[in-house]
Amino acid sequence: MELRERLQYIFKETNPWWKEADFAVKSYRERKVYAKIEKFLKLPQIIALVGLRRTGKTTLMLKIAESYLRRIPASNVLYFSFDDFSGLDLEDLMAAYKEIFPQIDLRSGEYLFCFDEAQKLDGWQDKLKRLYDTYKNIKIIISGSESLFIRKGIKETLGGRIFEFRVSQLNFSEYLQFIGKQKFIENPLLYKEDLLRQYRFFLKTNGFPELAAVRDNSVIHKYLKESVMDKILFKDIPQLFKVRDPGVLGEILDIIIYSPGQIIDMTKLAKELSLSRQVVSSYLDYLEKAFLIKKLYNFSKNLRKQKRALKKFYPAIVFPEIVEEKFPLCFENHLIWELGAHFFWRDAYKNEVDAVLADKNKKITAVEIKTGEIDLKSVNSFMEKYKLSKGLVITIDKEGMRGNVRLAPFYKQILGS
Repeated sequence: MELRERLQYIFKETNPWWKEADFAVKSYRERKVYAKIEKFLKLPQIIALVGLRRTGKTTLMLKIAESYLRRIPASNVLYFSFDDFSGLDLEDLMAAYKEIFPQIDLRSGEYLFCFDEAQKLDGWQDKLKRLYDTYKNIKIIISGSESLFIRKGIKETLGGRIFEFRVSQLNFSEYLQFIGKQKFIENPLLYKEDLLRQYRFFLKTNGFPELAAVRDNSVIHKYLKESVMDKILFKDIPQLFKVRDPGVLGEILDIIIYSPGQIIDMTKLAKELSLSRQVVSSYLDYLEKAFLIKKLYNFSKNLRKQKRALKKFYPAIVFPEIVEEKFPLCFENHLIWELGAHFFWRDAYKNEVDAVLADKNKKITAVEIKTGEIDLKSVNSFMEKYKLSKGLVITIDKEGMRGNVRLAPFYKQILGS
């Protein structure tokens, strides 16, 4: 089958609105990020959706297509994935598209082009720049399995032409809506026991939409390993970076997955893996850029000292059996991601605070995350050192004030109560 015939076949298979009169995304559940994206659809810039595999980027694209189909002809909406077409020229794609709809004039009217896995296209930034500059009436939506701005020169090439939105796994509130438990959000105290039970299920699914209703640990584990992690480790990352042995990436990731929130000594880890410290540092950087891990710096007002200090690492994915065996660590792991933390704190006396949050006004808040007994020594030490009047401890169900430290159940903190 020639390239154009193959493209036309794929077009017809992946653009169902060309033959369905009233296209709608099946079983769509509202995502908070969609409302943020929607505000930018009227602007000419390219919209980039980035995040882990299987987090719903394609579904969001199709939801955007559904909204456009209410006002423009179905023929003017095109979806295509570059996952297996890295060497494709956009000219060939456009030619195949115009052969299906010879009557269209791309220079007039309104169009929507949705390109999945755009970063797989060789030289994608230059090719999209030409398309964007040539056809101002085409709204372009693209997706990527990692930040699209990680490669040198992309910001310069697409400067002013692109907005990037992170599509993460479901948060706990979205998860409850996905499984039809909206009432838990509206009245968490009334359904506290059910809420705690669902939270454990949520941690096991890691917020992946397709796993929301799954309860079998072996199914969840296989999905996380084969549909998400292996695809990123053995396909996505090696396509972007020079990785001699992707298996080592998996070893490093496993170390973080099985012990979330540990402080990693890169020199020691490099020795254990028989690698140079520089290679280990690069591999951790690749995992972070692929959204598989999160790095926290030891907080200091001295920026140079902060970047040299030991760092903590948290995984984006934990296996369900780890949730059962190490629930306190998984509880901390989830809340670190939920809070958007970038810093922890540890001093020479081994006082340690799980998260240090800094707002736009550089106001800092010390946050401890506890599932059992609550010791305020560390948070009080931090508050004294940085002259803070308030601290926060996020708990399973404890609530109240202890001196200047507020105790808050996690569900009140993350469900917005």
